[in-house]
Amino acid sequence: MTTARAAKTAEERQREIVRVARATGSVEVTALATDLGVARETVRRDLRVLEDHGLLRRTHGGACPVESAGFETTLAFRATSHVPEKRRIAAAAADLLGDAETVFIDEGFTPQLIAEALPRDRSLTVVTASLPTAGALAEAENFSVLLLGGRVRSGTLATVDHWTTKMLAGFVIDLAFIGANGISREHGLTTPDPAVSEVKAQAIRSARRTVFAGVHTKFGAVSFCRFAEIGALEAIVTSTLLPAAEAHRHSLLGPQVIRV
Repeated sequence: MTTARAAKTAEERQREIVRVARATGSVEVTALATDLGVARETVRRDLRVLEDHGLLRRTHGGACPVESAGFETTLAFRATSHVPEKRRIAAAAADLLGDAETVFIDEGFTPQLIAEALPRDRSLTVVTASLPTAGALAEAENFSVLLLGGRVRSGTLATVDHWTTKMLAGFVIDLAFIGANGISREHGLTTPDPAVSEVKAQAIRSARRTVFAGVHTKFGAVSFCRFAEIGALEAIVTSTLLPAAEAHRHSLLGPQVIRV
């Protein structure tokens, strides 16, 4: 009976840890120990269990939630997380435009920042599934913006499903700026939602060049749906918070890795 009660208490504690991590974006061992009234080693043990179950990913001193088929952060939350890092990455990604005349801008906050960083002194056709990106670029004098039709996802304000992929399949795009919920050498680029995965995969198929842009926390994370291998990318743009050794390991699979 004592064991059952202890196990139930551990389950309740772990559910609370996951809830807090998903609400705030991360948790710290010391704060959790205080809030839950348990030892820090107990919290560390809980975090190991939750990581083994694929719900959290441990970091130095705490953990962050893993996005899955059942949980995904909203665009509003992403707009408050790692913002300076995302702005640096977006500016560096936009610098890779080259002589592209048509670009695809993926859904998400970092791709939206890339769109805002694109040069305004040249003609450009922008294809996107993101309503916020389309709205931000619609008044740019030299830009022609094509918004892909489909079902709008409430969390990200982006279109998905067969209408979106069918329209996208009819284009040949010079350069696709792609985001992901996770990127790993073992599993490639992943995202929680199968419908989103299909749009991303079709964008890569339609593009001559593909650039992934994402913060350092994306690396090593694995989500539910795989939509591309590392070798499909021309370049990866991230920050110097990704260790140089890990960047080099990704570059061995094909893409140029740029850390800013």
